[in-house]
Amino acid sequence: MLVKDCMTRHPVVVSPDLSAAEAERIMVENHIRHLPVVEDGKRLIGLITRERLRLKAEDIGSYDVWEITRNLARLKVRSVMIPLKQVWTVTPNRSIERTASLMTEHKIGCLPVVEEGNVVVGIVTQVDLLESFQIMLGLPAKGVRVTVRMSDQPGEFAKLMRVMAEQKWGVMGIGSFPDRRHEGFYFAVLKLVGADEAAVATVLNDIPGQEVVDIRTVV
Repeated sequence: MLVKDCMTRHPVVVSPDLSAAEAERIMVENHIRHLPVVEDGKRLIGLITRERLRLKAEDIGSYDVWEITRNLARLKVRSVMIPLKQVWTVTPNRSIERTASLMTEHKIGCLPVVEEGNVVVGIVTQVDLLESFQIMLGLPAKGVRVTVRMSDQPGEFAKLMRVMAEQKWGVMGIGSFPDRRHEGFYFAVLKLVGADEAAVATVLNDIPGQEVVDIRTVV
């Protein structure tokens, strides 16, 4: 799956000359936490986040409530946005695993999706990535979720696929991750449809060198 398959297309964007108060209202009304800041042609120049709009106690100082209100009314998006040089972006054809790695590495909650000329075509958030991983693992489908432990030797996964083909089980989701306790082994997680939980456990446990470590029916 690529970014273009899970991103939010045509995201809400704002002008740098919009008031910060209006930008916050837009976020609240649209239930979003990030706003790409664009100029002509949807060219990205910055990013507004909920964090950037929070008032810090040390910035308020001895202002009274009227002074705070007046200052907020004058504050523009341009003054509080994250400038482009500090904004991480991705292209629509970036893989979601690399995108997730980028967001994790830099501890950021979203990435504007841009094409040539930094034109904004979408936005991908942590929620978008979580939803995409759920889809890849077959969460929306009813079926049997099974985790099989096997060695990372060539041909091991082929043995599993061969058995599933013989049983005519459909696969709605698949993933894998290493066994951190035992080097040279990993777990394959599959979401099967048209299968019975007891039959799956019996058949897969008969595969030499492999072990079913978790199995459950998911509805």
